[in-house]
Amino acid sequence: MQNNNSIIVSVVIPAYNEARRLRLSLPQVAGFLAARPESAEVIVVDDGSTDATAELVQNMSADLPGLRLLRHPANGGKGSAVRTGMLSARGEYVLFTDADLSSPIAELDRLLEPLRTGYDVVIGSRALQPEWITVHQSPFREASGRLFNFFARRIARMDFRDTQCGFKLFRREAARVLFAHQRIPGFGFDVELLYLARKFGYRALEVPVHWAHSDMTKVHPLRDGARMFVDLLAIRVYDWIGDYPRPATG
Repeated sequence: MQNNNSIIVSVVIPAYNEARRLRLSLPQVAGFLAARPESAEVIVVDDGSTDATAELVQNMSADLPGLRLLRHPANGGKGSAVRTGMLSARGEYVLFTDADLSSPIAELDRLLEPLRTGYDVVIGSRALQPEWITVHQSPFREASGRLFNFFARRIARMDFRDTQCGFKLFRREAARVLFAHQRIPGFGFDVELLYLARKFGYRALEVPVHWAHSDMTKVHPLRDGARMFVDLLAIRVYDWIGDYPRPATG
């Protein structure tokens, strides 16, 4: 992993009390990137953690020169943390991934290929190749996820089968526009970004990725599911009142 002025790949990791998982996942990400020819950086956004997340990242950055820490003074939500990292990223291609690496970092190549051939946004999907899921969620969580995606397709007019997989790659130019317009700070931000991508005419593609459920997930299917449903309605309201102005062109 190099640290210079010509960064090709940026990896953004939102983190709220993730010291335990980052201790394992950051070396994996750094090792994968260091073995590649492209220059790269890793940005961890500490979203108001109360554990040793920030201290851990700062200590690890001494041995990983491409590692950067950004900090929120208080917990603002996953969408807020991802937005901070994506707008700070300097890479030509910008990935955000979860701290637990539910999708292995090596899946980056699966998303990079279509981006290099003309797509602007490529999202990892658990639904396209369900046999690639090595550790499943509980039946209740899986049913909740399917229900949310049903409503996402109906309310936000999404044609993707899995909007919530935390493994998405963007061209830097597209990321700057989409995240600058993002309003939702919580877990519903994924749908908002895809809604904006379609609205602004960006080419988006869903590709299958390997994935394994982590028992340490912070998403509560009832509490957060209700909030995410409200987020779907908010997306349509924001658009209706003009809060998603088209970016200037030319």
